[in-house]
Amino acid sequence: MGKPKFIDDREQLEKLAPVATAPIKHHVFVCNGKSCSAVGSAEVKAAFERELEAKNLRQGKESKGRNPKGSIVLTDCSSVGFCSIGTAVLVYPEGVWYAQVTAEDVPEIIEEHLINGNIVERLALIELKS
Repeated sequence: MGKPKFIDDREQLEKLAPVATAPIKHHVFVCNGKSCSAVGSAEVKAAFERELEAKNLRQGKESKGRNPKGSIVLTDCSSVGFCSIGTAVLVYPEGVWYAQVTAEDVPEIIEEHLINGNIVERLALIELKS
């Protein structure tokens, strides 16, 4: 295996990885571990995809229906360690854990948390401090 090529040309790097210039505000992780998959994590991820793409917020390649200048990165991940509370969703940079998320909850999380900055308390695993 050869040494990875380091890209010195910033313009080329940005062309290959448009996320480098996107105004990212949030990174959303949807657990797809065994327990979360059993309670509908695929539907939750699909709902995030639909809603974020419909609002032109999901960062990614235009050829995939996404916005290269989108402000939200959506990633599915394996177990996040809280298998009994699936489907688990984690939102950064706030570090908010959401539990027992269903596809029906996704529009509220997007509107309230990702757009308006208000944590959806009924799903959050944190105690809000004022």
